[in-house]
Amino acid sequence: MIHSKFRSLKTAGASLLWDLASLFYPDHCTGCGRILHNSPLPFCQACILALPRTGFEREPENAVEKLFRGRVPVASACSIYYFTRDAPLQWMIHHLKYHQRPEVGVALGKLAGQALLTSGRFGDVDALLPLPLFLKREKERGYNQAEKICRGLGEVLGIPTLPHALQRVRKTDSQTRKNRMERWNNVQGSFQVKAQAMEGLNHVLLVDDVITTGATLDACCQAILDQCKVQVSICSLAYAHL
Repeated sequence: MIHSKFRSLKTAGASLLWDLASLFYPDHCTGCGRILHNSPLPFCQACILALPRTGFEREPENAVEKLFRGRVPVASACSIYYFTRDAPLQWMIHHLKYHQRPEVGVALGKLAGQALLTSGRFGDVDALLPLPLFLKREKERGYNQAEKICRGLGEVLGIPTLPHALQRVRKTDSQTRKNRMERWNNVQGSFQVKAQAMEGLNHVLLVDDVITTGATLDACCQAILDQCKVQVSICSLAYAHL
Protein backbone atom coordinates (compact mmCIF):
# COMPACT_ATOMS: atom_id res chain seq x y z
CA MET A 1 0.00 0.00 0.00
CA ILE A 2 2.76 2.43 0.89
CA HIS A 3 4.32 2.09 -2.55
CA SER A 4 1.16 3.19 -4.36
CA LYS A 5 1.64 6.65 -2.84
CA PHE A 6 5.00 7.13 -4.51
CA ARG A 7 3.38 7.45 -7.91
CA SER A 8 1.89 10.83 -6.94
CA LEU A 9 4.90 12.44 -5.27
CA LYS A 10 4.79 16.14 -6.22
CA THR A 11 6.70 18.08 -3.58
CA ALA A 12 10.30 18.40 -2.54
CA GLY A 13 9.36 17.29 0.97
CA ALA A 14 8.26 13.95 -0.42
CA SER A 15 11.89 13.24 -1.26
CA LEU A 16 12.53 12.32 2.39
CA LEU A 17 9.83 9.65 2.28
CA TRP A 18 11.35 8.32 -0.93
CA ASP A 19 14.79 8.15 0.64
CA LEU A 20 13.47 6.26 3.66
CA ALA A 21 11.67 3.80 1.40
CA SER A 22 14.92 3.17 -0.44
CA LEU A 23 16.48 1.99 2.80
CA PHE A 24 13.70 -0.40 3.75
CA TYR A 25 12.57 -1.47 0.26
CA PRO A 26 15.70 -1.57 -1.93
CA ASP A 27 14.03 -3.52 -4.74
CA HIS A 28 11.62 -0.82 -5.81
CA CYS A 29 11.24 1.02 -9.08
CA THR A 30 13.42 4.13 -9.10
CA GLY A 31 10.80 5.88 -11.22
CA CYS A 32 7.56 5.33 -9.27
CA GLY A 33 8.38 3.34 -6.12
CA ARG A 34 6.48 0.22 -7.15
CA ILE A 35 7.94 -3.01 -5.74
CA LEU A 36 9.97 -4.93 -8.31
CA HIS A 37 9.77 -8.72 -8.44
CA ASN A 38 12.87 -10.35 -9.95
CA SER A 39 13.30 -7.51 -12.43
CA PRO A 40 16.65 -7.23 -14.24
CA LEU A 41 16.13 -3.46 -14.43
CA PRO A 42 15.99 -0.86 -11.62
CA PHE A 43 12.64 0.41 -12.85
CA CYS A 44 9.32 -1.07 -13.90
CA GLN A 45 7.93 -1.59 -17.39
CA ALA A 46 5.20 0.98 -16.80
CA CYS A 47 7.78 3.69 -16.15
CA ILE A 48 9.80 2.69 -19.22
CA LEU A 49 6.71 3.03 -21.40
CA ALA A 50 5.84 6.37 -19.80
CA LEU A 51 9.23 7.98 -20.47
CA PRO A 52 8.59 10.95 -22.83
CA ARG A 53 10.57 10.27 -26.01
CA THR A 54 11.79 13.21 -28.06
CA GLY A 55 12.53 11.39 -31.30
CA PHE A 56 15.47 13.79 -31.75
CA GLU A 57 17.86 10.97 -32.59
CA ARG A 58 16.04 10.59 -35.94
CA GLU A 59 15.65 14.32 -36.67
CA PRO A 60 18.38 16.52 -38.15
CA GLU A 61 18.07 20.13 -36.94
CA ASN A 62 16.24 19.06 -33.79
CA ALA A 63 16.05 21.38 -30.76
CA VAL A 64 19.29 20.06 -29.26
CA GLU A 65 21.26 20.50 -32.48
CA LYS A 66 19.97 24.05 -32.72
CA LEU A 67 21.43 24.79 -29.28
CA PHE A 68 24.92 24.39 -30.72
CA ARG A 69 24.34 26.03 -34.08
CA GLY A 70 26.87 28.81 -34.65
CA ARG A 71 28.71 27.93 -31.44
CA VAL A 72 30.54 24.68 -32.10
CA PRO A 73 30.55 22.41 -35.19
CA VAL A 74 28.71 19.36 -33.86
CA ALA A 75 28.09 16.56 -36.36
CA SER A 76 24.84 15.39 -34.72
CA ALA A 77 23.17 15.94 -31.37
CA CYS A 78 20.16 14.55 -29.57
CA SER A 79 18.46 13.88 -26.27
CA ILE A 80 16.44 10.71 -25.94
CA TYR A 81 13.78 11.95 -23.50
CA TYR A 82 12.20 15.20 -22.36
CA PHE A 83 13.03 16.11 -18.77
CA THR A 84 10.00 17.08 -16.68
CA ARG A 85 9.88 17.70 -12.95
CA ASP A 86 8.15 15.31 -10.54
CA ALA A 87 8.15 12.58 -13.18
CA PRO A 88 9.74 9.10 -13.29
CA LEU A 89 12.82 10.17 -15.28
CA GLN A 90 13.67 12.88 -12.75
CA TRP A 91 13.53 10.31 -9.94
CA MET A 92 15.65 7.85 -11.92
CA ILE A 93 18.35 10.44 -12.54
CA HIS A 94 18.12 11.56 -8.90
CA HIS A 95 18.82 8.00 -7.75
CA LEU A 96 21.67 7.69 -10.23
CA LYS A 97 23.40 10.90 -9.11
CA TYR A 98 22.66 11.11 -5.40
CA HIS A 99 21.72 7.66 -4.07
CA GLN A 100 24.51 5.34 -5.18
CA ARG A 101 22.52 3.64 -7.93
CA PRO A 102 25.00 3.41 -10.83
CA GLU A 103 23.01 0.56 -12.35
CA VAL A 104 20.27 3.08 -13.18
CA GLY A 105 22.69 4.88 -15.50
CA VAL A 106 23.72 1.64 -17.21
CA ALA A 107 20.09 0.62 -17.74
CA LEU A 108 19.08 4.04 -19.10
CA GLY A 109 22.16 3.98 -21.30
CA LYS A 110 20.99 0.71 -22.83
CA LEU A 111 17.60 2.25 -23.63
CA ALA A 112 19.37 5.22 -25.21
CA GLY A 113 21.60 2.84 -27.15
CA GLN A 114 18.60 1.10 -28.69
CA ALA A 115 17.28 4.48 -29.84
CA LEU A 116 20.61 5.46 -31.43
CA LEU A 117 21.01 2.02 -33.00
CA THR A 118 17.78 2.39 -34.97
CA SER A 119 18.22 6.07 -35.82
CA GLY A 120 20.72 5.62 -38.66
CA ARG A 121 22.50 8.86 -37.68
CA PHE A 122 25.20 7.68 -35.27
CA GLY A 123 26.47 4.53 -36.96
CA ASP A 124 30.01 5.77 -37.59
CA VAL A 125 30.77 6.79 -33.99
CA ASP A 126 33.85 4.88 -32.82
CA ALA A 127 34.14 5.91 -29.13
CA LEU A 128 32.04 7.26 -26.26
CA LEU A 129 33.29 10.13 -24.09
CA PRO A 130 31.48 10.73 -20.79
CA LEU A 131 31.31 14.36 -19.72
CA PRO A 132 33.85 14.42 -16.87
CA LEU A 133 33.23 15.46 -13.29
CA PHE A 134 35.75 17.39 -11.26
CA LEU A 135 37.93 14.74 -9.56
CA LYS A 136 36.91 15.64 -6.00
CA ARG A 137 33.22 15.52 -6.90
CA GLU A 138 33.64 12.14 -8.59
CA LYS A 139 35.39 10.74 -5.53
CA GLU A 140 32.59 12.00 -3.30
CA ARG A 141 29.94 10.42 -5.52
CA GLY A 142 31.97 7.27 -6.12
CA TYR A 143 31.55 7.33 -9.90
CA ASN A 144 30.76 9.58 -12.85
CA GLN A 145 27.09 9.18 -13.80
CA ALA A 146 27.86 9.96 -17.47
CA GLU A 147 30.35 7.09 -17.56
CA LYS A 148 27.66 4.69 -16.33
CA ILE A 149 25.35 5.88 -19.09
CA CYS A 150 28.20 5.29 -21.56
CA ARG A 151 28.61 1.73 -20.29
CA GLY A 152 25.01 0.95 -21.22
CA LEU A 153 25.31 2.73 -24.55
CA GLY A 154 28.51 0.88 -25.35
CA GLU A 155 27.00 -2.52 -24.63
CA VAL A 156 24.28 -1.90 -27.19
CA LEU A 157 26.33 -0.06 -29.81
CA GLY A 158 29.42 -2.25 -29.47
CA ILE A 159 31.86 0.64 -29.12
CA PRO A 160 34.27 1.47 -26.29
CA THR A 161 34.02 4.10 -23.58
CA LEU A 162 37.08 6.28 -22.95
CA PRO A 163 36.56 7.46 -19.36
CA HIS A 164 39.88 9.30 -19.05
CA ALA A 165 40.21 10.96 -22.43
CA LEU A 166 38.69 14.14 -21.01
CA GLN A 167 39.39 15.80 -17.69
CA ARG A 168 37.68 18.61 -15.84
CA VAL A 169 40.62 20.66 -14.63
CA ARG A 170 38.75 23.48 -12.93
CA LYS A 171 36.03 23.17 -10.32
CA THR A 172 32.87 25.01 -11.31
CA ASP A 173 29.87 26.16 -9.34
CA SER A 174 26.54 24.41 -9.75
CA GLN A 175 24.75 25.46 -12.93
CA THR A 176 21.29 24.95 -11.45
CA ARG A 177 20.47 28.52 -10.42
CA LYS A 178 22.43 30.32 -13.12
CA ASN A 179 20.99 32.03 -16.16
CA ARG A 180 22.18 31.24 -19.67
CA MET A 181 25.09 33.70 -19.74
CA GLU A 182 26.24 32.79 -16.23
CA ARG A 183 26.34 29.13 -17.25
CA TRP A 184 28.58 29.95 -20.22
CA ASN A 185 31.00 31.98 -18.13
CA ASN A 186 31.07 29.36 -15.38
CA VAL A 187 32.46 26.52 -17.52
CA GLN A 188 34.83 28.19 -19.97
CA GLY A 189 38.35 26.74 -19.79
CA SER A 190 37.24 23.89 -17.52
CA PHE A 191 38.21 20.91 -19.72
CA GLN A 192 41.39 19.33 -20.94
CA VAL A 193 41.89 16.57 -23.51
CA LYS A 194 44.39 13.72 -23.40
CA ALA A 195 45.32 13.79 -27.07
CA GLN A 196 47.01 10.37 -26.98
CA ALA A 197 43.76 8.74 -25.91
CA MET A 198 42.07 10.20 -28.99
CA GLU A 199 44.61 8.97 -31.54
CA GLY A 200 43.10 6.95 -34.37
CA LEU A 201 39.54 8.15 -33.68
CA ASN A 202 37.39 9.77 -36.36
CA HIS A 203 34.05 10.41 -34.66
CA VAL A 204 33.37 10.54 -30.92
CA LEU A 205 30.09 10.79 -29.03
CA LEU A 206 30.08 13.06 -25.98
CA VAL A 207 27.56 11.82 -23.40
CA ASP A 208 25.80 13.55 -20.48
CA ASP A 209 22.69 13.00 -18.38
CA VAL A 210 20.69 16.22 -18.96
CA ILE A 211 21.12 19.08 -21.45
CA THR A 212 19.69 22.47 -20.53
CA THR A 213 21.54 25.32 -22.25
CA GLY A 214 24.35 23.14 -23.57
CA ALA A 215 26.99 25.44 -22.05
CA THR A 216 29.01 22.68 -20.37
CA LEU A 217 28.96 20.43 -23.43
CA ASP A 218 29.89 23.37 -25.63
CA ALA A 219 33.01 24.08 -23.53
CA CYS A 220 33.93 20.39 -23.65
CA CYS A 221 33.48 20.21 -27.44
CA GLN A 222 35.65 23.29 -27.89
CA ALA A 223 38.44 21.65 -25.91
CA ILE A 224 38.23 18.49 -28.04
CA LEU A 225 38.12 20.28 -31.38
CA ASP A 226 40.95 22.62 -30.43
CA GLN A 227 43.29 19.69 -29.82
CA CYS A 228 42.06 16.80 -31.96
CA LYS A 229 41.04 16.22 -35.57
CA VAL A 230 37.80 14.38 -34.93
CA GLN A 231 34.11 14.82 -35.48
CA VAL A 232 32.11 15.33 -32.28
CA SER A 233 28.47 14.37 -31.74
CA ILE A 234 26.44 14.73 -28.55
CA CYS A 235 23.86 12.58 -26.79
CA SER A 236 22.12 13.08 -23.46
CA LEU A 237 19.44 11.09 -21.73
CA ALA A 238 17.21 14.12 -21.31
CA TYR A 239 16.54 17.61 -22.63
CA ALA A 240 15.36 20.26 -20.16
CA HIS A 241 14.31 23.41 -21.94
CA LEU A 242 14.74 26.59 -19.87
